[in-house]
Amino acid sequence: MKLTSKEALKIIETYRGKNESDRWIGHSICVGDTAEKIAKSLVEKGINVDIDKTVALGYIHDIGKYNGQSHGHVMRGYNYLKDKGYDEEYCNICLTHSYLNNDIICTAGAVPDPNDNLFLTNFIKNHEYSIEEKIINLCDLMCPQGNMVYTIDKRLIDIIIRRGAYSNTQYHVKETYKLKEYFDNLLGYNLYDLFPEIKENL
Repeated sequence: MKLTSKEALKIIETYRGKNESDRWIGHSICVGDTAEKIAKSLVEKGINVDIDKTVALGYIHDIGKYNGQSHGHVMRGYNYLKDKGYDEEYCNICLTHSYLNNDIICTAGAVPDPNDNLFLTNFIKNHEYSIEEKIINLCDLMCPQGNMVYTIDKRLIDIIIRRGAYSNTQYHVKETYKLKEYFDNLLGYNLYDLFPEIKENL
């Protein structure tokens, strides 16, 4: 079953106010809206991107936090969408959004144990990320809690302050910069140009 951006937004909004923490909803909306600008700009450059799918993935990527808990939200979100009958291409964003470079170690925060969840570890290692998923990877690292867009520098510092620095932090930071450079090259300009509000959030 397909998932439109309108349906994805409706799903996450049903959880607003249901738990002590629903800040993930504002973050998810920001990710989807930010991703839409990048997707539209890529399409203008003749690059094949499904704009509505990109937005839907942005809105739904953190649905695993529906119970107000961040821990375990990756698998919880994947199973949530699977149980509702959505196609794998939509469920997968719950797994892929936190991990860069096809590596479960390339993530923000503490170093995960690859043996804790072999399904997730193997999925991330072998999955071919779509361009829509890569856009969400980047936008997740540009949008803090709340309806704001940050440079990846400020966002990564924000994450490090909240979660700490670990042995994988430098690796994750380097791969984040590579991801932004990938999209800068596709666009032919600095993608920050799409977000003049970034200057206000410095």
